[in-house]
Amino acid sequence: MDMDQLRTILWLRWRLSRNQWARAGGLAATLTLIVVAIALTISAGGAVMGFLCGVFILPKVPSLILLIIWDGLTLMFLFLCVASIVSDIQRSETIDIGRMLHLPISLRQIFVINYLASHLSLSVVLLVPNMFGLALGLVLGRGPAMIWMLPLVMGFVFMITAWIYCLRGWLVTLMINPRRRRAIIAGVTVGFVLLTQLPNLVVQTVSGRGRHRQGAPADAPDATASPGRPEATIPPLVLTAHKVVPFLWVGNGALTLASGDVRPAILASIGVFGIGALGLRRAYRSTIRFYQGGETGRLAGRKDKARQVAHVQDDFGRRLPGVPREASTLAQVFFRSLKRAPEVKMALGMNLMWLVIFGGMALFRRSSAPPDAVKPFLATAAIAVTFFGMVQLMFNLFGFDRGGFRTLVLLPMPRQWILLGKNLALFPIAAVIGLVLLALVTIAMRLPAMVVLAAVLQLLAAFGLLSMMGNLFSVLVPYRVAPGSMKPTKTRMTTTLLILFLHLLFPVAMIPIFLMPLLGYLFEGVGWADSGPVNIAASGLLLVALALCYGLSLAPLGDLLERRERAILEVVAREVE
Repeated sequence: MDMDQLRTILWLRWRLSRNQWARAGGLAATLTLIVVAIALTISAGGAVMGFLCGVFILPKVPSLILLIIWDGLTLMFLFLCVASIVSDIQRSETIDIGRMLHLPISLRQIFVINYLASHLSLSVVLLVPNMFGLALGLVLGRGPAMIWMLPLVMGFVFMITAWIYCLRGWLVTLMINPRRRRAIIAGVTVGFVLLTQLPNLVVQTVSGRGRHRQGAPADAPDATASPGRPEATIPPLVLTAHKVVPFLWVGNGALTLASGDVRPAILASIGVFGIGALGLRRAYRSTIRFYQGGETGRLAGRKDKARQVAHVQDDFGRRLPGVPREASTLAQVFFRSLKRAPEVKMALGMNLMWLVIFGGMALFRRSSAPPDAVKPFLATAAIAVTFFGMVQLMFNLFGFDRGGFRTLVLLPMPRQWILLGKNLALFPIAAVIGLVLLALVTIAMRLPAMVVLAAVLQLLAAFGLLSMMGNLFSVLVPYRVAPGSMKPTKTRMTTTLLILFLHLLFPVAMIPIFLMPLLGYLFEGVGWADSGPVNIAASGLLLVALALCYGLSLAPLGDLLERRERAILEVVAREVE
């Protein structure tokens, strides 16, 4: 590819980006420029701060402090890179290689451009300038031997970004099948949530063991202590890990350079560049093989297995007690759709995180229970956490239907039954998550039975309140959710701001729920009654009041849905590229 071709392709990419910004509106372009300016300011500020710290603060600190600082920076960079995979696999390449196959150009250069464009990410903007600024500052502050930190940091960034790019490409090739694509995105999201909570479980375990070792003698001599060697204060296992694990080589290089030994840093620089080149080469080969049909051809060559059609029992004929037949049937249909949708699993990822946290506390907690006055608020907080991860589902009832909303428009039934069916389909999910969270909190915090009973009533009351709010917001501010993700499709800036505002109303909606334990606390404080019975009675009255309000709101909200169903259909069923 000559420079004219490259210049033309880059100009075309820039023009397409400008057209997208123009369609989004002037406010969106202004906010984009503000975000870019803030990112550049943070990047420049991080570089200057790192440089000043390396020149004036870190020259006199022990080498162990350098190891800790560089380990923190590298692990944070790795964490942000891994966290960006979920959004990156749903984003198209800067230049689509598939559209370039028929042109007489070098695909290798297009691949390199796409790889370089992948560096425009949060992890690179926030941390890479800081790391290079710190390395330059250490050169001036601790001596010329620290110059080897520059190629080491550069190679580390190259290694991580190359393999992250390779991993992203591999996941994209697996997601040709739409069902597999959604399952992969949901699995990556859930796996990332579990990975982020792994340190919390480790800390809980270690702290629990540490409390049982308080009687150990403190004056035992340290056989490995040596005043002349700073490495003597580091456990041997940690030193071995820094010599073996590639993404810890930056910290090990800083440690050895501070001691005057440049050989580990030189070898580590060669190693990270080699590992990065291997990852980039693998990414290029898999990308070209994918676009030339190598991956799909191998899959197509497999023999098609005979599909076994199982007899599906007709469960839709069952009627929920006390619910109209139309609403009961719709609730069962909607619930089956929710069970099959990977987007719902992704939306409930926050609840999974809290399950892991409270489960870890229940298993590893060894300290005493909290005060009795705090326990009712902890139970209510567990109820609030339950719905925190369901806000997007409850406040956007039709966004996940997409083209299926046409069927709802054609149904010859009162629209209030559609809203009731949507709410009933979400109730089993909220009930299961809420009860499991409440059980874990009860085990971890040793909650009394009266507090648990009040929390169950608050769970039902919160569901009724949020269902009313969700019915109204879903009709007034609908938005389409992209298949296989939780990201809204391209919306106007006013709609985006309204969505953000409506989600910010969630803490306000939880205020009546938290007033119930507060009322019990106040009654017990003035000596009128115990907090437990007051909490239960107040929660029961709130549940009855909200149930009446919910029943009265269905008819007017159904009429509002009937008036706005065409506008909702245009929003949720429209394909947006």
